[in-house]
Amino acid sequence: MRLNRIFCDGPLVGRTEIALPAAGGYHVARVLRMREGAPLSVFDGSGQEFRAEITRVEGDKVTVALGDGTPGTAESPLRITLVQGVSRSERMDWTLQKATELGVAAIAPVLTARSVVRLDEKQAAKKRDHWKGIVIGACEQCGRAKIPTVSPPVTLREYFATVRKDGLRLVLSPSAPASLVGLASMPSKAELLIGPEGGLDDDELHAAQKAGFMPVRLGPRVLRTETAAVVALSVLQGLWGDLQ
Repeated sequence: MRLNRIFCDGPLVGRTEIALPAAGGYHVARVLRMREGAPLSVFDGSGQEFRAEITRVEGDKVTVALGDGTPGTAESPLRITLVQGVSRSERMDWTLQKATELGVAAIAPVLTARSVVRLDEKQAAKKRDHWKGIVIGACEQCGRAKIPTVSPPVTLREYFATVRKDGLRLVLSPSAPASLVGLASMPSKAELLIGPEGGLDDDELHAAQKAGFMPVRLGPRVLRTETAAVVALSVLQGLWGDLQ
């Protein structure tokens, strides 16, 4: 039987009793209507999974007893960083949710010339907290025990200037001469850059290539930004990850 999974800020220690966070307690008590003695799984995002048993339910407050921690088994051997051009709210949420389900290790939101969304410092912090919540919820659903990191949103040029190359760098472009499926590399790490609605402009594509990103295409059709992320990540996981 697949256990319901709840994220709880850690670090967690086995053989202890803890209170679930407010959102988790509400979900367990009010939505799932679970009661004392029911089993569930609790994780803190570090890669450990704890089988737990509910010991007390008082309104929305839920206390559980943790068993011993075991390593999670849903992480890909291919460490992918998704460098995603920030798109409109629903599209961005959907992209991050599916990227998490597809096993990305890190997400770097970037603001580009054609990004419709514009964020000041306060809005950027609020958006990042929202995106982290989307990622955590996706981990609870898909069985991952390690939470992908979500970086603060920066401009694309700031990303190029501050993040060093570490593994294969790829940028999606409908006009690229090479196909993603045709790559012969066998990387353990990959960065995948995808533009927002409208894609990256010519200057940004040129800057990406100067930063070591190889342009690749995904067939003859132009895909929406959220579709491109799902397709490209699926291809990468199928070639070198764990979609086998």
